[in-house]
Amino acid sequence: MTYGRVRGIHLPRLTDALASTMATYGIPLLVLSTTKSSSLTGIAFVMAWAPRLCAFTLAGLAVDRFGPTRVFRLAASARALVVALAVPALGTADERTLLGLVMLLAASTGCLTQFSFIAAESVGAIASRDAGDAAHRVQSVLLGIDQTAALAGPAAGGLLLQWNGYTSMLTTIGGLSVVAAAITPRMRRPSRQVEEAAGPVAVGWQVGWTTLRALPALVWLVVGLALSNLALGLLEAATPVIVVQQLGRSTTSVGLVWSCAAAASLAAVAASRVAIDRWGLRGVGRCAALLTVAPCLLIPSTDSYLMYLTLITAFMAGDSVLAVVLRTVRSHLIPPEVFGSTLSVTVLLLLLPYPIAGIVMAVISPDALRTTITVCALLQCIGLACAFTLGIRPRARHARQRKAGVIP
Repeated sequence: MTYGRVRGIHLPRLTDALASTMATYGIPLLVLSTTKSSSLTGIAFVMAWAPRLCAFTLAGLAVDRFGPTRVFRLAASARALVVALAVPALGTADERTLLGLVMLLAASTGCLTQFSFIAAESVGAIASRDAGDAAHRVQSVLLGIDQTAALAGPAAGGLLLQWNGYTSMLTTIGGLSVVAAAITPRMRRPSRQVEEAAGPVAVGWQVGWTTLRALPALVWLVVGLALSNLALGLLEAATPVIVVQQLGRSTTSVGLVWSCAAAASLAAVAASRVAIDRWGLRGVGRCAALLTVAPCLLIPSTDSYLMYLTLITAFMAGDSVLAVVLRTVRSHLIPPEVFGSTLSVTVLLLLLPYPIAGIVMAVISPDALRTTITVCALLQCIGLACAFTLGIRPRARHARQRKAGVIP
């Protein structure tokens, strides 16, 4: 790990991820503390995520056209400006106007976060390509940074909100955003050939979708992990019901489940670097898929809180290693000149199962919950089996396909 990589990639990504997670999870907490309404809190959470889904294509197009570091710097600076303007506006607003301003703040920070995320992922892909066979090590570090921010950001936002209200939380988000923009190093602009390739043809979703369809190995991997995310999303939505209503535990026990899962995920990501060095990407990916599928199949039959916690922890550990595998494969297969657009499409496909899982959770009865989890686990099993049969090909076959022009 060189100083240049830490200074140029890791620190900007960490500060941006902390600001992003603090905004994504802290602003709904601000709504809850202001209105005491769980419904409005949920709407604020949706307002933070909906613009992100809508901005995928535009963010990818901007990264391909203007370069990832420029987009990252502008997005972080714009988020700092938005929260700086929000602090005095919220202080002078009445109760009704305050709610509207907070919702607007959630939507704008969510949209800007998507731009900085796609840009940061593109920079990470450049570092992975430069690392060659050590690409999985780069991706495991980046994923560890994201997970650390996912742990620390919401907790810090909650503490700041409780300590000194929204002012300290928004000031911290703005400060982190300024730091992220300031320490992002300058990189040379894309070559003229890349700009010409991205300019006339880049129509966002179309160029990303066309590129993805030309990479069947990546398509299978994305489909497999999307089905896995459907199971994960259902478990995230169902865990409060299972733990509190069916297993008779407190709401604190729900938080303990995800805290243990997050700790196991960080450990699994760190271990994946050594494991992939020794057993290869395909072997580790298959073991991670098994570690993810087996607990999901067992969860519907468990009646013990300790066993449920253990199974969720194992599931999340395997899922984190699968994320390292996907990011490594993606960084190698997607052509650099259309990486942003194609990345946007893949991330959108991977996130779509979450709202679907929420809809499923809303329409089924609690009695059908365990059966539904079993069905999702079977779909996950089929998807991951196809992904690691057709998605991760042996190195020799992949090299022959590249030479023959089957894949870029």
